[in-house]
Amino acid sequence: MTDMPQTDAEWREKLTPEQFAVLRQGGTERAFAGILNDNHEPGTYRCAGCGNELFKSDAKFDSGSGWPNFVEPSSSDAVVEHSDVSHGMVRTEVRCAKCDGHLGHVFPDGPRDSTGLRYCMNSVALGFEGK
Repeated sequence: MTDMPQTDAEWREKLTPEQFAVLRQGGTERAFAGILNDNHEPGTYRCAGCGNELFKSDAKFDSGSGWPNFVEPSSSDAVVEHSDVSHGMVRTEVRCAKCDGHLGHVFPDGPRDSTGLRYCMNSVALGFEGK
């Protein structure tokens, strides 16, 4: 995408209200509400805001949390992580490295036979490109 929105008004034109609330305002969709939570097709998960490649389908697993979960990003520069101390908790927020959209959080309770991490993403913040 060459014309990255710069203002909230431009982002509102590009995104649905729910996508704007999550990606630009740091919101969270309801558990089990997102269409990609139960997606098991092979392919690539991209940022719904800018199309940046974020996760491969072979890194996805069912945590039972109600959101899409992955053991790792598709590359070391796909996402950026920040400390998040909102809501009386200490968490690690995950944002798109390209457009800075809020995607979700990463937790240290993922599969132990893999990275041990659980990238818990908002389905509405993701797009999916099947193989």
